[in-house]
Amino acid sequence: MTTVTVLLVDDHVVVRAGLRALLDSQPDIEVIAEAGTGEEAVDAVSTFRPQLVTMDLALGTGIDGVEAIRRIRQIDRNLPVLVFTTYDTDADVVRAIDAGAIGYLLKDSTPQEIFAAVRGAAAGQSVLSPPVASRLLQQMQRPEEALTPREAELLTLLAKGMTNKELGKALFISEATVKTHLAHIYAKLGVDTRAAAVSVALRRQGIR
Repeated sequence: MTTVTVLLVDDHVVVRAGLRALLDSQPDIEVIAEAGTGEEAVDAVSTFRPQLVTMDLALGTGIDGVEAIRRIRQIDRNLPVLVFTTYDTDADVVRAIDAGAIGYLLKDSTPQEIFAAVRGAAAGQSVLSPPVASRLLQQMQRPEEALTPREAELLTLLAKGMTNKELGKALFISEATVKTHLAHIYAKLGVDTRAAAVSVALRRQGIR
């Protein structure tokens, strides 16, 4: 039987203890290290060489989970990182996946869902918590969420790094109108940052 070795990353000791006990109950999963900060997680990857990392997104002081994922992926591009968090907004999902996470699991998942996610992620399979997968699928199926031609045009320019002032000049509209368009775009895409909006738009709208 092949054993999956795991590094747990979470800033709450009790959460780590609970997840360790749960995972160690399985004969084919072994927790070999823990980390309470993003920096500790990066160091632990180099020290212990786990086969899988479970990563919380909010890690208190220091770098957050997304930045930790990026740095871990710089160390080992083939090391799967499974996000294990309470945060389920589309913006959080997009940021984590863009950073290199192979999956996204919510902390209210059942033990069986957690076991399946760990085994699947370790095997190189993309894993999404059922509620997250369901919501993302519903969003992609909603025609009313399609961007208008003007919104798509604005996003194309936004992806080039333009400021609101530069966008206004390029589209001959006021900065206030730019902000209004951006608010509508964020709402349609379910994000709350410029970077996340561009990332989702490129993926769903085919904007280049």
